[in-house]
Amino acid sequence: MEHEWIPNSNEQIKKAMLDYIGVKDVLELYHDIPKQVLINEEKWDSLEIGKKRPLDQIEVEKIMDDVLNNNKIFDKSKLFIGGGAWPHYIPAAVQYLAERGEILTAYTPYQPEISQGLLQMLFEYQSLISDILEMEVVNASMYDMASALGEAFLMSKRINDKSKILIPETINPFHLSVAKSYTTPHEISLITYKVDPNTGYSDIEDIKNKLDDVSAIYLEYPYQYTGIVDINAKAISEIAHEKNALFIMGVNPLSLMLYKTPGELNADIAVGEGQPLGLGLNFGGPYLGIFATKWNAEYVKQMPGRLIGMTTSIDGSSKAFAMIMQTREQHIRRSKATSNITTNSSLSAITAAIYISLLGKKGLKDVAESIWYRSHYAAKKINSLGFKSPLFEGEFFGDFIVDFNTDFEKIRSKLIDYGILLGIPLNQYVTWAKSSWGLLSFTEVHSKSDIDFLLDKLESLGGL
Repeated sequence: MEHEWIPNSNEQIKKAMLDYIGVKDVLELYHDIPKQVLINEEKWDSLEIGKKRPLDQIEVEKIMDDVLNNNKIFDKSKLFIGGGAWPHYIPAAVQYLAERGEILTAYTPYQPEISQGLLQMLFEYQSLISDILEMEVVNASMYDMASALGEAFLMSKRINDKSKILIPETINPFHLSVAKSYTTPHEISLITYKVDPNTGYSDIEDIKNKLDDVSAIYLEYPYQYTGIVDINAKAISEIAHEKNALFIMGVNPLSLMLYKTPGELNADIAVGEGQPLGLGLNFGGPYLGIFATKWNAEYVKQMPGRLIGMTTSIDGSSKAFAMIMQTREQHIRRSKATSNITTNSSLSAITAAIYISLLGKKGLKDVAESIWYRSHYAAKKINSLGFKSPLFEGEFFGDFIVDFNTDFEKIRSKLIDYGILLGIPLNQYVTWAKSSWGLLSFTEVHSKSDIDFLLDKLESLGGL
């Protein structure tokens, strides 16, 4: 049937197109799909879906509102959950600037002569992240920390042609899942090393026993599923380099306001989750994958994603920006590319640059300190209620595990009645956790009264 909005629905035009490509009808294009799973028009019209008629906008909005009303909406100050994505305060100026038309619609700057503004913003992002990580080279962002980690593992193999990478047993399980998707086709083995059951720090001796033919050693810093900031980071870096392996760090950029940076710890590659830098939770994305490396020509050449460089105009009268060293994705033959990752979350990177610029070094440190004080206050008070808090004795930032001595999921479900979403039931995602363990998270959005409200409700539950 011809449709006024679809030019090629005219039967004559459609027949001419089909004749040109040598098929009798449109269904022949789907010949490789089993006939028993195809639905003809008559059966489609009889399916119990939709309203059997076109709907106006008012009706559609009402239907969507009815569906959305089934959701449980939590106030940000009552979200005590993290593990890789945390509730943070986003200044109004950040959201306003990020939503300006010239930024909101920004995409890949393929034509530098007409994209100088976007290119400069991405260059500034790279420079700001470079300052935070104290790493010389930062790309123009990845999808998220998980994709950045997968690319880091592939990059390590390209550099030293080894196929074994050591990872901590307490690695974020979702990052591990993505990393396996990246590495399995390349026959890269991901070997776990132990952490101390008391402190949560890495087991150095276990690492030393697994160093044969290692491409890289990976360390989360802090561990996203325990919150522990590993004091053995420097030792792991030295062990890796003694074996000519790379040292890869996965970081929370805010934590680096208080702890040693990847640059100080001599990391070869640093990846991170940029979500804390003004991005919000966003229903799980888009987020911001941070990717950095030290200044080494071979390392920079093997980096994934885009790099923005600064040069001068032809006459030398002004600065100019352009994408550089494009040995990746569609700029080179796929088989020769260092990475086949294509676009990046440019808007997320620009938003992070706005957030960092607005807060400045002192503001970022203030946020980090407030997270530290709030999480440590909460851990101490929860322990006073008779729970094991924190479970590990090591230094932690923002997140920590509590042993509630009973099924954590039961406590979590009860607190939902008070508008509280408490932590992550770890045993649903990792094999090393008990059902009584919950990963709790605290950030700058949680005031003392918010934390005390949680403590009061926890105490009221008693032994359930």
